[in-house]
Amino acid sequence: MGAAGLSVPSSRQAEVWRRLAEVNDPELDEPVTEMGFIERVDVGADGSVDVDFRLPTYWCSPNFAFLMLDGVRKALDALSWAPAYRVKLHDHMFADEVNRGIEAGRSFGDIFAGLAADHDIGALRETFRMKAFKRRQEAVLVGLRAQGLTDREILGMDLTALDVARFGSNEAEKQKPRYRAALLERFPARRPAEAAFVTWEGGRIPDTALGAYLAELRSVRINMEFNGALCRGLKQTRYKEVEMIDGEPTLVDFILDRVPERAAPGA
Repeated sequence: MGAAGLSVPSSRQAEVWRRLAEVNDPELDEPVTEMGFIERVDVGADGSVDVDFRLPTYWCSPNFAFLMLDGVRKALDALSWAPAYRVKLHDHMFADEVNRGIEAGRSFGDIFAGLAADHDIGALRETFRMKAFKRRQEAVLVGLRAQGLTDREILGMDLTALDVARFGSNEAEKQKPRYRAALLERFPARRPAEAAFVTWEGGRIPDTALGAYLAELRSVRINMEFNGALCRGLKQTRYKEVEMIDGEPTLVDFILDRVPERAAPGA
């Protein structure tokens, strides 16, 4: 038994899940564990790790699959005991190519290079980093406004002041460390005495324009939340039978081609 009273496999299982929870769906900025994309984690007696990964639809973009699977790889590479591991993609249009490539020892980058050759993965990754930055920043800004701070006070905060700020909103409290991490990833040389809130490009936000700026951030969040709700719905219903509402199939059933043909009249 370990110091915490857990067997070694159990403590390692917990560490795997903790690391995987740091991998986000790039489009939604939500952990793949919360989205239900990680279906199974198994830690063997020898320390090896098996992960089963399933996306919400068969036709999910290979670019999104690459970014998430690459995040899973990095999470597993960061495990404290440096295990051998296997990641298996299930029920995706490129699952066979991906799984064969992994078994052959190819990197995700090599596997997906031929599947998404016409896309700039680096640029796509940067776009999603920008959206995550804006979504997290909006939650913190709205949370500070709810605390009664003026726009001038908020935009005058430096990182030190942000670190000690407290929120009544759970969402703002949750997003504060995530926003801070995104800010320092974007501007790694930023010092504690520098402004806590800047645009993605690094520009100053005038306190007289915070309302308009928040409207822009809100539109980003709403788009991400809509995509997230659709994604969860597709994942939740993917393997269920056709569900009827008022006697009719749902939109998801039509999307997933689960609606049987109607019998001809009089048949």
